[in-house]
Amino acid sequence: MSNDAKDSGFGQQELTFDAGVGHGFSAESLTVADVLSLPSMRGARLIGGAAGLDRVVELSNVMEVPDILPWVKPGELMLTTAYPIRDRPEDLAGLLETFDRHGLAAIGLKSGRYLEQIPEAAVRAADALGLPLIHLGEDVGFDEIMQEVLTGNLDRRAQVIARTEASMRELVDVVVGGGDLEDVCRMLAQWTGVAAAVTTLDGRVRCLRTADAEVSSAEVSALECFDRSGRFRVEDEPAGVSRRGEPRGGSGDAHTARTGSGRDDNSTASEALNWGNVVIEGGRRPAAETLPAASNLGRIVAFGAQALRAGDFRLLEQAAAAAALVITREQAITAVESKYRTDFVLEVLRGHIASSDRVLSHAHSLGWDLDRPISIAVAEVDSEADSTDASNKRTMQSLFADAWTKVVSQFDPRAAVVGSGDQVIVLLAAEPRERIVRRLEEFVSSVRGHGGGGRRQFSVGISRPAEGVSRLAPAYQEAMRALEVGRQLARGQGLRHYDSLGVYRLLLQVGEQTELRNFAEEVLGPLATDAKEEYAGLRETLQELLDHNLNVAETARALFFHYNTLRYRIGKLEQMVGPFTEDPDLRLSLALALQIVKLP
Repeated sequence: MSNDAKDSGFGQQELTFDAGVGHGFSAESLTVADVLSLPSMRGARLIGGAAGLDRVVELSNVMEVPDILPWVKPGELMLTTAYPIRDRPEDLAGLLETFDRHGLAAIGLKSGRYLEQIPEAAVRAADALGLPLIHLGEDVGFDEIMQEVLTGNLDRRAQVIARTEASMRELVDVVVGGGDLEDVCRMLAQWTGVAAAVTTLDGRVRCLRTADAEVSSAEVSALECFDRSGRFRVEDEPAGVSRRGEPRGGSGDAHTARTGSGRDDNSTASEALNWGNVVIEGGRRPAAETLPAASNLGRIVAFGAQALRAGDFRLLEQAAAAAALVITREQAITAVESKYRTDFVLEVLRGHIASSDRVLSHAHSLGWDLDRPISIAVAEVDSEADSTDASNKRTMQSLFADAWTKVVSQFDPRAAVVGSGDQVIVLLAAEPRERIVRRLEEFVSSVRGHGGGGRRQFSVGISRPAEGVSRLAPAYQEAMRALEVGRQLARGQGLRHYDSLGVYRLLLQVGEQTELRNFAEEVLGPLATDAKEEYAGLRETLQELLDHNLNVAETARALFFHYNTLRYRIGKLEQMVGPFTEDPDLRLSLALALQIVKLP
Protein backbone atom coordinates (compact mmCIF):
# COMPACT_ATOMS: atom_id res chain seq x y z
CA MET A 1 0.00 0.00 0.00
CA SER A 2 1.38 3.42 -0.87
CA ASN A 3 -0.05 6.84 -0.09
CA ASP A 4 1.03 10.23 -1.36
CA ALA A 5 2.15 12.84 1.12
CA LYS A 6 -0.74 15.14 2.04
CA ASP A 7 -2.25 16.94 4.98
CA SER A 8 -3.70 14.48 7.47
CA GLY A 9 -6.14 16.95 8.97
CA PHE A 10 -4.30 16.89 12.28
CA GLY A 11 -1.63 19.46 11.58
CA GLN A 12 0.89 16.81 10.50
CA GLN A 13 2.26 15.78 7.13
CA GLU A 14 1.47 12.19 6.25
CA LEU A 15 4.50 9.97 5.50
CA THR A 16 4.76 7.72 2.44
CA PHE A 17 5.61 4.05 2.60
CA ASP A 18 5.68 0.98 0.43
CA ALA A 19 4.91 -2.40 1.89
CA GLY A 20 6.89 -4.03 -0.92
CA VAL A 21 6.85 -7.55 -2.12
CA GLY A 22 8.47 -10.27 -0.02
CA HIS A 23 11.40 -12.28 -1.32
CA GLY A 24 12.91 -15.52 -0.05
CA PHE A 25 11.50 -16.90 3.18
CA SER A 26 7.88 -16.23 4.19
CA ALA A 27 7.28 -14.41 7.47
CA GLU A 28 5.17 -16.18 10.09
CA SER A 29 3.45 -12.98 11.14
CA LEU A 30 2.25 -9.78 9.55
CA THR A 31 4.41 -6.68 9.64
CA VAL A 32 3.06 -3.20 10.28
CA ALA A 33 3.31 -2.59 6.52
CA ASP A 34 1.18 -5.71 5.93
CA VAL A 35 -1.42 -4.53 8.45
CA LEU A 36 -1.71 -1.18 6.70
CA SER A 37 -2.71 -2.99 3.50
CA LEU A 38 -5.60 -4.89 5.18
CA PRO A 39 -9.15 -4.00 4.00
CA SER A 40 -10.12 -2.92 7.50
CA MET A 41 -7.36 -0.27 7.45
CA ARG A 42 -8.98 1.68 4.62
CA GLY A 43 -8.48 5.35 5.22
CA ALA A 44 -5.67 4.72 7.73
CA ARG A 45 -2.69 7.06 7.53
CA LEU A 46 0.82 6.60 8.84
CA ILE A 47 1.78 9.88 10.51
CA GLY A 48 4.99 8.89 12.30
CA GLY A 49 7.54 6.14 12.90
CA ALA A 50 7.94 5.02 9.27
CA ALA A 51 11.28 3.36 10.13
CA GLY A 52 9.36 0.69 12.05
CA LEU A 53 7.15 -0.58 9.23
CA ASP A 54 8.95 -3.91 9.34
CA ARG A 55 8.01 -4.50 12.99
CA VAL A 56 6.20 -7.79 13.45
CA VAL A 57 2.56 -7.72 14.56
CA GLU A 58 1.80 -10.87 16.53
CA LEU A 59 -1.60 -9.82 17.91
CA SER A 60 -3.75 -6.75 18.63
CA ASN A 61 -5.10 -5.12 21.78
CA VAL A 62 -7.33 -2.20 22.78
CA MET A 63 -6.37 0.53 25.26
CA GLU A 64 -9.37 2.09 26.93
CA VAL A 65 -8.11 2.15 30.52
CA PRO A 66 -5.23 4.18 32.03
CA ASP A 67 -3.42 1.16 33.55
CA ILE A 68 -2.97 -0.80 30.31
CA LEU A 69 0.79 -1.36 30.75
CA PRO A 70 0.56 -4.61 32.81
CA TRP A 71 -1.33 -6.19 29.89
CA VAL A 72 0.90 -4.94 27.06
CA LYS A 73 2.74 -7.73 25.19
CA PRO A 74 5.62 -7.49 22.69
CA GLY A 75 4.51 -7.47 19.07
CA GLU A 76 1.06 -5.99 19.76
CA LEU A 77 -0.83 -3.54 17.58
CA MET A 78 -2.37 -1.23 20.19
CA LEU A 79 -5.73 0.32 19.16
CA THR A 80 -7.17 3.24 21.10
CA THR A 81 -9.58 6.16 20.98
CA ALA A 82 -7.20 8.09 23.30
CA TYR A 83 -9.84 8.04 26.04
CA PRO A 84 -7.29 7.35 28.85
CA ILE A 85 -5.32 10.50 27.93
CA ARG A 86 -8.25 12.69 26.95
CA ASP A 87 -7.41 15.26 29.66
CA ARG A 88 -3.61 15.17 29.13
CA PRO A 89 -2.84 14.66 25.41
CA GLU A 90 0.73 15.84 26.04
CA ASP A 91 1.30 12.51 27.82
CA LEU A 92 1.09 10.66 24.49
CA ALA A 93 4.80 11.18 23.67
CA GLY A 94 5.89 9.66 26.98
CA LEU A 95 3.41 6.81 26.54
CA LEU A 96 4.94 5.98 23.16
CA GLU A 97 8.39 5.70 24.76
CA THR A 98 6.98 3.34 27.39
CA PHE A 99 5.21 1.25 24.75
CA ASP A 100 8.45 1.00 22.74
CA ARG A 101 10.31 -0.34 25.80
CA HIS A 102 7.61 -3.00 26.11
CA GLY A 103 8.18 -4.07 22.48
CA LEU A 104 4.93 -2.78 21.04
CA ALA A 105 4.67 -3.10 17.23
CA ALA A 106 2.54 -0.01 16.45
CA ILE A 107 -0.13 2.36 17.77
CA GLY A 108 -3.46 2.78 15.95
CA LEU A 109 -5.16 5.93 17.17
CA LYS A 110 -8.80 6.81 16.37
CA SER A 111 -9.07 10.49 17.18
CA GLY A 112 -11.88 12.98 16.99
CA ARG A 113 -14.10 12.30 19.96
CA TYR A 114 -11.48 12.36 22.75
CA LEU A 115 -8.42 13.77 20.95
CA GLU A 116 -8.92 16.49 18.38
CA GLN A 117 -5.29 16.78 17.27
CA ILE A 118 -2.24 14.57 17.67
CA PRO A 119 0.52 16.54 19.43
CA GLU A 120 3.65 17.40 17.46
CA ALA A 121 5.76 15.97 20.31
CA ALA A 122 4.10 12.57 19.88
CA VAL A 123 4.89 12.46 16.15
CA ARG A 124 8.51 13.44 16.83
CA ALA A 125 8.74 10.72 19.48
CA ALA A 126 7.29 8.13 17.07
CA ASP A 127 9.85 9.09 14.42
CA ALA A 128 12.73 8.99 16.90
CA LEU A 129 11.68 5.57 18.19
CA GLY A 130 10.76 4.09 14.82
CA LEU A 131 7.41 3.18 16.40
CA PRO A 132 4.64 3.46 13.78
CA LEU A 133 1.89 5.88 14.79
CA ILE A 134 -1.22 5.32 12.67
CA HIS A 135 -4.29 7.53 12.41
CA LEU A 136 -7.30 5.27 11.90
CA GLY A 137 -10.29 6.22 9.77
CA GLU A 138 -13.45 7.46 11.41
CA ASP A 139 -15.58 4.51 10.28
CA VAL A 140 -13.07 1.77 11.18
CA GLY A 141 -14.15 -0.77 13.78
CA PHE A 142 -11.57 -2.17 16.20
CA ASP A 143 -13.15 -5.62 16.07
CA GLU A 144 -12.74 -5.72 12.28
CA ILE A 145 -9.04 -4.85 12.52
CA MET A 146 -8.43 -7.40 15.28
CA GLN A 147 -10.19 -10.14 13.33
CA GLU A 148 -8.20 -9.47 10.16
CA VAL A 149 -4.88 -9.35 12.06
CA LEU A 150 -5.69 -12.69 13.70
CA THR A 151 -6.86 -14.27 10.44
CA GLY A 152 -3.86 -12.90 8.53
CA ASN A 153 -1.39 -14.33 11.06
CA LEU A 154 -3.13 -17.71 11.10
CA ASP A 155 -3.00 -17.82 7.30
CA ARG A 156 0.70 -16.91 7.34
CA ARG A 157 1.50 -19.64 9.87
CA ALA A 158 -0.50 -22.20 7.93
CA GLN A 159 1.53 -21.30 4.85
CA VAL A 160 4.78 -21.64 6.80
CA ILE A 161 3.71 -25.06 8.10
CA ALA A 162 2.77 -26.19 4.61
CA ARG A 163 6.05 -24.91 3.21
CA THR A 164 8.00 -26.58 6.02
CA GLU A 165 6.35 -29.90 5.28
CA ALA A 166 6.99 -29.52 1.56
CA SER A 167 10.64 -28.60 2.13
CA MET A 168 11.11 -31.61 4.39
CA ARG A 169 9.71 -33.89 1.68
CA GLU A 170 12.05 -32.32 -0.87
CA LEU A 171 15.05 -32.75 1.41
CA VAL A 172 14.17 -36.37 2.16
CA ASP A 173 13.91 -37.04 -1.57
CA VAL A 174 17.36 -35.50 -2.06
CA VAL A 175 18.99 -37.63 0.64
CA VAL A 176 17.20 -40.86 -0.30
CA GLY A 177 18.02 -40.25 -3.95
CA GLY A 178 21.73 -40.05 -3.22
CA GLY A 179 22.00 -36.27 -3.37
CA ASP A 180 25.00 -34.43 -2.01
CA LEU A 181 25.71 -31.17 -0.19
CA GLU A 182 25.60 -29.28 -3.47
CA ASP A 183 21.95 -30.33 -3.84
CA VAL A 184 21.10 -29.29 -0.27
CA CYS A 185 22.77 -25.89 -0.82
CA ARG A 186 21.02 -25.41 -4.14
CA MET A 187 17.59 -26.04 -2.59
CA LEU A 188 18.28 -23.78 0.38
CA ALA A 189 19.53 -21.03 -1.91
CA GLN A 190 16.28 -21.24 -3.87
CA TRP A 191 14.28 -20.92 -0.65
CA THR A 192 16.24 -17.89 0.55
CA GLY A 193 16.28 -16.33 -2.89
CA VAL A 194 19.99 -15.47 -2.64
CA ALA A 195 22.55 -18.07 -1.50
CA ALA A 196 23.40 -20.90 0.90
CA ALA A 197 26.63 -22.53 2.08
CA VAL A 198 27.83 -25.55 4.05
CA THR A 199 31.04 -25.21 6.05
CA THR A 200 33.29 -27.51 8.03
CA LEU A 201 33.59 -27.47 11.80
CA ASP A 202 36.16 -24.66 11.69
CA GLY A 203 34.32 -22.64 9.02
CA ARG A 204 35.97 -23.76 5.76
CA VAL A 205 33.42 -23.58 2.95
CA ARG A 206 32.59 -27.00 1.52
CA CYS A 207 30.07 -25.70 -1.00
CA LEU A 208 28.35 -22.40 -1.74
CA ARG A 209 25.49 -21.95 -4.19
CA THR A 210 23.60 -18.84 -5.28
CA ALA A 211 20.03 -18.72 -6.56
CA ASP A 212 20.23 -15.22 -8.02
CA ALA A 213 22.18 -15.04 -11.29
CA GLU A 214 23.08 -11.43 -10.47
CA VAL A 215 24.83 -12.45 -7.24
CA SER A 216 28.09 -14.39 -7.53
CA SER A 217 29.70 -16.69 -4.99
CA ALA A 218 32.61 -14.24 -4.79
CA GLU A 219 30.25 -11.43 -3.75
CA VAL A 220 28.74 -13.57 -1.01
CA SER A 221 32.22 -14.65 0.17
CA ALA A 222 33.19 -10.97 0.45
CA LEU A 223 30.66 -10.43 3.26
CA GLU A 224 32.12 -9.72 6.66
CA CYS A 225 30.99 -13.06 8.06
CA PHE A 226 33.89 -14.55 6.06
CA ASP A 227 37.55 -13.81 6.75
CA ARG A 228 40.13 -12.98 4.09
CA SER A 229 40.87 -16.65 3.43
CA GLY A 230 37.18 -17.34 2.74
CA ARG A 231 36.55 -19.07 6.09
CA PHE A 232 33.17 -18.50 7.74
CA ARG A 233 33.86 -16.92 11.14
CA VAL A 234 32.25 -19.61 13.30
CA GLU A 235 33.81 -18.10 16.41
CA ASP A 236 32.07 -14.74 15.76
CA GLU A 237 28.82 -15.94 14.20
CA PRO A 238 26.39 -17.36 16.79
CA ALA A 239 23.99 -20.01 15.54
CA GLY A 240 20.30 -19.13 15.32
CA VAL A 241 20.81 -15.36 15.00
CA SER A 242 19.96 -13.26 11.95
CA ARG A 243 22.64 -10.72 11.12
CA ARG A 244 23.08 -8.07 8.46
CA GLY A 245 26.21 -6.68 6.86
CA GLU A 246 27.96 -5.52 3.77
CA PRO A 247 30.99 -6.79 1.85
CA ARG A 248 34.37 -6.02 3.38
CA GLY A 249 35.19 -2.42 2.60
CA GLY A 250 31.50 -1.53 2.10
CA SER A 251 29.62 1.12 4.01
CA GLY A 252 26.88 0.71 6.53
CA ASP A 253 26.52 -0.83 9.92
CA ALA A 254 27.90 -4.30 9.25
CA HIS A 255 27.51 -7.17 11.65
CA THR A 256 24.48 -5.61 13.29
CA ALA A 257 22.15 -8.13 14.89
CA ARG A 258 18.77 -7.87 13.21
CA THR A 259 16.75 -10.68 14.72
CA GLY A 260 13.09 -10.10 13.99
CA SER A 261 13.69 -7.02 11.87
CA GLY A 262 15.44 -5.97 8.70
CA ARG A 263 14.93 -4.02 5.54
CA ASP A 264 12.35 -5.57 3.26
CA ASP A 265 14.23 -4.49 0.17
CA ASN A 266 15.50 -6.43 -2.79
CA SER A 267 19.18 -5.85 -1.98
CA THR A 268 22.11 -7.79 -3.39
CA ALA A 269 25.51 -8.82 -2.08
CA SER A 270 27.03 -5.69 -3.63
CA GLU A 271 24.86 -3.73 -1.17
CA ALA A 272 23.94 -5.65 1.97
CA LEU A 273 22.58 -9.07 2.89
CA ASN A 274 21.13 -10.84 5.87
CA TRP A 275 22.47 -14.21 6.96
CA GLY A 276 21.94 -16.78 9.65
CA ASN A 277 23.41 -20.17 10.45
CA VAL A 278 22.72 -23.31 12.43
CA VAL A 279 25.03 -26.09 13.55
CA ILE A 280 25.02 -29.34 11.56
CA GLU A 281 24.93 -31.99 14.25
CA GLY A 282 25.61 -35.68 13.90
CA GLY A 283 25.41 -38.53 16.36
CA ARG A 284 23.03 -38.78 19.28
CA ARG A 285 21.60 -36.11 21.47
CA PRO A 286 22.23 -36.94 25.14
CA ALA A 287 19.01 -38.02 26.81
CA ALA A 288 21.10 -38.85 29.86
CA GLU A 289 24.60 -38.05 31.06
CA THR A 290 25.85 -41.48 30.02
CA LEU A 291 25.08 -40.91 26.33
CA PRO A 292 27.59 -39.15 24.05
CA ALA A 293 26.89 -35.61 22.91
CA ALA A 294 26.06 -34.90 19.29
CA SER A 295 29.16 -34.12 17.24
CA ASN A 296 29.55 -30.85 15.40
CA LEU A 297 29.81 -31.53 11.66
CA GLY A 298 29.92 -27.88 10.58
CA ARG A 299 27.51 -25.04 9.84
CA ILE A 300 24.85 -24.41 7.22
CA VAL A 301 24.38 -20.75 6.35
CA ALA A 302 21.52 -19.03 4.49
CA PHE A 303 21.78 -15.60 2.87
CA GLY A 304 18.69 -13.54 2.07
CA ALA A 305 17.50 -10.05 1.28
CA GLN A 306 15.33 -10.01 4.42
CA ALA A 307 16.15 -10.75 8.05
CA LEU A 308 15.70 -14.42 8.96
CA ARG A 309 12.94 -15.13 11.47
CA ALA A 310 11.94 -18.14 13.58
CA GLY A 311 10.26 -19.95 10.68
CA ASP A 312 13.31 -19.41 8.52
CA PHE A 313 15.56 -21.02 11.09
CA ARG A 314 13.25 -24.02 11.25
CA LEU A 315 13.76 -24.48 7.51
CA LEU A 316 17.48 -24.01 8.07
CA GLU A 317 17.45 -26.68 10.77
CA GLN A 318 15.72 -29.08 8.36
CA ALA A 319 18.40 -28.40 5.77
CA ALA A 320 21.03 -28.97 8.48
CA ALA A 321 19.47 -32.32 9.33
CA ALA A 322 19.61 -33.32 5.65
CA ALA A 323 23.21 -32.11 5.42
CA ALA A 324 24.07 -34.17 8.52
CA LEU A 325 22.74 -37.30 6.84
CA VAL A 326 24.74 -36.57 3.69
CA ILE A 327 27.94 -35.83 5.65
CA THR A 328 27.50 -38.91 7.84
CA ARG A 329 27.02 -41.05 4.77
CA GLU A 330 30.14 -39.57 3.17
CA GLN A 331 32.12 -40.06 6.37
CA ALA A 332 31.08 -43.71 6.60
CA ILE A 333 32.24 -44.38 3.04
CA THR A 334 35.43 -42.37 3.49
CA ALA A 335 36.22 -44.07 6.80
CA VAL A 336 36.15 -47.52 5.21
CA GLU A 337 38.26 -46.42 2.23
CA SER A 338 40.66 -44.46 4.44
CA LYS A 339 41.19 -47.37 6.83
CA TYR A 340 41.87 -49.67 3.91
CA ARG A 341 44.49 -47.29 2.47
CA THR A 342 46.02 -46.48 5.87
CA ASP A 343 46.37 -50.15 6.83
CA PHE A 344 48.14 -50.85 3.56
CA VAL A 345 50.62 -47.96 3.97
CA LEU A 346 51.34 -48.83 7.61
CA GLU A 347 52.03 -52.44 6.68
CA VAL A 348 54.56 -51.28 4.09
CA LEU A 349 56.19 -48.80 6.48
CA ARG A 350 56.51 -51.49 9.14
CA GLY A 351 58.45 -53.62 6.70
CA HIS A 352 55.75 -56.25 6.22
CA ILE A 353 56.43 -56.72 2.50
CA ALA A 354 55.77 -60.07 0.90
CA SER A 355 56.65 -58.88 -2.59
CA SER A 356 57.78 -55.48 -3.87
CA ASP A 357 55.97 -56.09 -7.14
CA ARG A 358 52.72 -56.77 -5.32
CA VAL A 359 53.15 -53.61 -3.24
CA LEU A 360 53.79 -51.53 -6.36
CA SER A 361 50.85 -53.08 -8.16
CA HIS A 362 48.50 -52.49 -5.25
CA ALA A 363 49.72 -48.91 -4.84
CA HIS A 364 49.11 -48.32 -8.54
CA SER A 365 45.51 -49.54 -8.16
CA LEU A 366 45.05 -46.90 -5.46
CA GLY A 367 46.39 -44.17 -7.74
CA TRP A 368 49.84 -43.97 -6.08
CA ASP A 369 53.29 -44.19 -7.67
CA LEU A 370 55.84 -45.79 -5.34
CA ASP A 371 58.11 -46.97 -8.15
CA ARG A 372 60.37 -43.90 -7.89
CA PRO A 373 62.58 -42.21 -5.25
CA ILE A 374 60.23 -41.35 -2.38
CA SER A 375 60.48 -38.82 0.46
CA ILE A 376 58.31 -39.52 3.47
CA ALA A 377 56.85 -36.66 5.50
CA VAL A 378 55.00 -37.22 8.75
CA ALA A 379 52.78 -34.46 10.19
CA GLU A 380 51.46 -34.93 13.72
CA VAL A 381 49.24 -32.73 15.88
CA ASP A 382 50.72 -31.60 19.18
CA SER A 383 48.47 -33.46 21.63
CA GLU A 384 49.49 -31.28 24.59
CA ALA A 385 48.42 -28.07 22.85
CA ASP A 386 45.33 -29.51 21.14
CA SER A 387 42.10 -28.22 22.69
CA THR A 388 39.71 -30.07 20.36
CA ASP A 389 36.61 -31.33 22.15
CA ALA A 390 36.50 -35.13 22.43
CA SER A 391 33.18 -35.32 20.56
CA ASN A 392 34.73 -33.47 17.60
CA LYS A 393 38.09 -35.24 17.66
CA ARG A 394 37.39 -37.58 14.76
CA THR A 395 35.98 -34.77 12.64
CA MET A 396 39.09 -32.64 13.16
CA GLN A 397 41.34 -35.60 12.36
CA SER A 398 39.45 -36.11 9.12
CA LEU A 399 39.75 -32.39 8.26
CA PHE A 400 43.49 -32.54 8.94
CA ALA A 401 43.99 -35.52 6.62
CA ASP A 402 41.70 -34.06 3.94
CA ALA A 403 43.62 -30.77 3.97
CA TRP A 404 46.95 -32.55 3.45
CA THR A 405 45.46 -34.66 0.67
CA LYS A 406 44.18 -31.54 -1.09
CA VAL A 407 47.40 -29.51 -0.95
CA VAL A 408 49.76 -32.42 -1.75
CA SER A 409 47.70 -33.67 -4.70
CA GLN A 410 47.97 -30.25 -6.36
CA PHE A 411 51.75 -30.73 -6.52
CA ASP A 412 52.00 -34.52 -6.87
CA PRO A 413 48.75 -36.25 -7.90
CA ARG A 414 50.43 -39.67 -7.59
CA ALA A 415 51.55 -39.13 -3.99
CA ALA A 416 50.13 -41.30 -1.18
CA VAL A 417 48.52 -39.39 1.67
CA VAL A 418 46.90 -41.25 4.57
CA GLY A 419 45.71 -40.26 8.02
CA SER A 420 46.17 -42.30 11.15
CA GLY A 421 44.68 -40.63 14.23
CA ASP A 422 46.39 -37.27 14.75
CA GLN A 423 49.10 -38.23 12.26
CA VAL A 424 49.24 -37.81 8.49
CA ILE A 425 51.80 -39.74 6.41
CA VAL A 426 52.82 -38.45 2.97
CA LEU A 427 54.82 -40.45 0.42
CA LEU A 428 55.72 -38.08 -2.42
CA ALA A 429 58.32 -37.69 -5.14
CA ALA A 430 61.79 -37.15 -3.65
CA GLU A 431 63.63 -33.86 -4.17
CA PRO A 432 66.95 -32.42 -2.91
CA ARG A 433 66.92 -31.47 0.76
CA GLU A 434 66.53 -27.69 0.37
CA ARG A 435 63.80 -28.08 -2.23
CA ILE A 436 61.76 -30.68 -0.33
CA VAL A 437 61.96 -28.54 2.83
CA ARG A 438 60.63 -25.50 0.94
CA ARG A 439 57.96 -27.70 -0.57
CA LEU A 440 56.79 -28.91 2.84
CA GLU A 441 56.88 -25.39 4.22
CA GLU A 442 54.43 -24.41 1.47
CA PHE A 443 52.25 -27.41 2.30
CA VAL A 444 52.25 -26.53 6.00
CA SER A 445 51.32 -22.91 5.28
CA SER A 446 48.46 -24.01 3.05
CA VAL A 447 47.14 -26.61 5.50
CA ARG A 448 47.14 -24.07 8.31
CA GLY A 449 45.45 -21.48 6.09
CA HIS A 450 43.37 -22.01 2.97
CA GLY A 451 43.69 -25.79 3.09
CA GLY A 452 41.32 -26.03 6.03
CA GLY A 453 43.30 -28.36 8.29
CA GLY A 454 42.00 -26.58 11.35
CA ARG A 455 43.76 -24.14 13.61
CA ARG A 456 45.82 -26.83 15.37
CA GLN A 457 49.51 -26.94 16.21
CA PHE A 458 51.45 -29.68 14.45
CA SER A 459 55.03 -30.59 13.55
CA VAL A 460 56.48 -32.24 10.45
CA GLY A 461 59.44 -34.59 9.96
CA ILE A 462 60.98 -35.37 6.56
CA SER A 463 63.05 -38.40 5.59
CA ARG A 464 65.92 -38.76 3.17
CA PRO A 465 65.02 -40.11 -0.29
CA ALA A 466 64.13 -43.81 -0.30
CA GLU A 467 65.18 -45.83 -3.34
CA GLY A 468 62.85 -48.79 -3.68
CA VAL A 469 60.00 -50.18 -1.59
CA SER A 470 62.37 -51.96 0.79
CA ARG A 471 63.79 -48.58 1.91
CA LEU A 472 60.41 -47.12 2.87
CA ALA A 473 60.41 -48.57 6.39
CA PRO A 474 63.81 -47.03 7.35
CA ALA A 475 62.76 -43.75 5.72
CA TYR A 476 59.62 -43.69 7.86
CA GLN A 477 61.76 -44.07 11.00
CA GLU A 478 63.92 -41.16 9.82
CA ALA A 479 60.83 -38.99 9.35
CA MET A 480 59.57 -39.95 12.82
CA ARG A 481 62.90 -39.03 14.43
CA ALA A 482 62.98 -35.71 12.59
CA LEU A 483 59.38 -35.11 13.73
CA GLU A 484 60.20 -35.83 17.39
CA VAL A 485 63.22 -33.52 17.44
CA GLY A 486 61.44 -30.75 15.54
CA ARG A 487 58.45 -30.89 17.87
CA GLN A 488 60.69 -30.68 20.95
CA LEU A 489 62.81 -27.82 19.65
CA ALA A 490 59.99 -25.77 18.12
CA ARG A 491 57.36 -26.36 20.82
CA GLY A 492 54.93 -28.38 18.75
CA GLN A 493 55.25 -26.48 15.46
CA GLY A 494 58.56 -27.66 14.03
CA LEU A 495 59.59 -28.78 10.54
CA ARG A 496 62.79 -30.81 10.31
CA HIS A 497 64.60 -32.82 7.66
CA TYR A 498 66.47 -35.87 8.90
CA ASP A 499 69.72 -34.60 7.38
CA SER A 500 69.44 -31.38 9.41
CA LEU A 501 69.39 -33.14 12.77
CA GLY A 502 73.18 -32.98 13.14
CA VAL A 503 74.33 -34.51 16.40
CA TYR A 504 70.76 -35.55 17.19
CA ARG A 505 71.09 -38.26 14.54
CA LEU A 506 73.83 -39.87 16.61
CA LEU A 507 72.10 -39.33 19.92
CA LEU A 508 68.88 -40.89 18.67
CA GLN A 509 70.79 -44.00 17.60
CA VAL A 510 71.61 -44.75 21.24
CA GLY A 511 69.25 -47.50 22.26
CA GLU A 512 69.31 -46.74 25.98
CA GLN A 513 67.94 -43.25 26.49
CA THR A 514 68.45 -43.52 30.25
CA GLU A 515 72.19 -43.62 29.68
CA LEU A 516 71.99 -40.36 27.75
CA ARG A 517 70.03 -38.73 30.54
CA ASN A 518 72.55 -39.91 33.12
CA PHE A 519 75.38 -38.48 31.02
CA ALA A 520 73.62 -35.09 30.80
CA GLU A 521 73.03 -34.99 34.55
CA GLU A 522 76.66 -35.88 35.27
CA VAL A 523 77.96 -33.13 33.00
CA LEU A 524 75.42 -30.37 33.71
CA GLY A 525 74.63 -31.21 37.30
CA PRO A 526 71.57 -29.30 38.55
CA LEU A 527 71.41 -27.42 35.23
CA ALA A 528 70.04 -30.60 33.63
CA THR A 529 66.80 -30.00 35.54
CA ASP A 530 64.29 -27.19 35.94
CA ALA A 531 64.33 -27.35 39.72
CA LYS A 532 64.87 -23.57 39.77
CA GLU A 533 63.57 -20.98 37.32
CA GLU A 534 67.06 -19.60 36.70
CA TYR A 535 68.39 -22.92 35.35
CA ALA A 536 66.69 -22.57 31.97
CA GLY A 537 68.23 -19.11 31.55
CA LEU A 538 71.67 -20.36 32.54
CA ARG A 539 71.44 -23.20 30.00
CA GLU A 540 70.54 -20.66 27.32
CA THR A 541 73.55 -18.52 28.30
CA LEU A 542 75.85 -21.55 28.16
CA GLN A 543 74.50 -22.56 24.75
CA GLU A 544 75.04 -19.05 23.34
CA LEU A 545 78.60 -18.97 24.69
CA LEU A 546 79.38 -22.27 23.00
CA ASP A 547 77.70 -21.14 19.77
CA HIS A 548 79.85 -17.97 19.73
CA ASN A 549 83.13 -19.78 20.56
CA LEU A 550 83.24 -18.15 24.02
CA ASN A 551 83.35 -14.66 22.50
CA VAL A 552 81.95 -12.67 25.42
CA ALA A 553 81.20 -9.46 23.49
CA GLU A 554 79.24 -11.27 20.71
CA THR A 555 77.38 -13.43 23.24
CA ALA A 556 76.39 -10.38 25.30
CA ARG A 557 74.97 -8.71 22.17
CA ALA A 558 73.08 -11.88 21.20
CA LEU A 559 71.53 -12.15 24.67
CA PHE A 560 71.06 -8.38 25.09
CA PHE A 561 73.14 -8.56 28.29
CA HIS A 562 75.55 -6.04 29.71
CA TYR A 563 79.14 -7.21 29.37
CA ASN A 564 79.63 -7.37 33.17
CA THR A 565 76.34 -9.26 33.61
CA LEU A 566 77.56 -11.96 31.24
CA ARG A 567 80.92 -12.09 33.04
CA TYR A 568 79.05 -12.69 36.30
CA ARG A 569 77.03 -15.50 34.70
CA ILE A 570 80.16 -17.14 33.30
CA GLY A 571 81.62 -17.25 36.80
CA LYS A 572 78.41 -18.77 38.14
CA LEU A 573 78.35 -21.39 35.35
CA GLU A 574 81.97 -22.43 36.02
CA GLN A 575 81.13 -22.92 39.67
CA MET A 576 78.32 -25.30 38.65
CA VAL A 577 79.81 -27.24 35.69
CA GLY A 578 83.57 -26.64 35.87
CA PRO A 579 86.17 -24.52 33.99
CA PHE A 580 84.64 -24.91 30.53
CA THR A 581 86.38 -21.72 29.26
CA GLU A 582 89.72 -23.51 29.62
CA ASP A 583 88.83 -27.17 28.97
CA PRO A 584 87.88 -28.04 25.33
CA ASP A 585 86.88 -31.61 26.28
CA LEU A 586 84.47 -30.24 28.87
CA ARG A 587 83.01 -27.88 26.27
CA LEU A 588 82.36 -30.85 23.96
CA SER A 589 80.66 -32.76 26.79
CA LEU A 590 78.57 -29.69 27.69
CA ALA A 591 77.51 -29.20 24.08
CA LEU A 592 76.33 -32.81 23.87
CA ALA A 593 74.62 -32.65 27.23
CA LEU A 594 72.71 -29.51 26.23
CA GLN A 595 71.40 -31.31 23.13
CA ILE A 596 70.42 -34.37 25.18
CA VAL A 597 68.35 -32.18 27.52
CA LYS A 598 66.37 -31.00 24.46
CA LEU A 599 65.66 -34.52 23.25
CA PRO A 600 61.99 -35.64 23.33
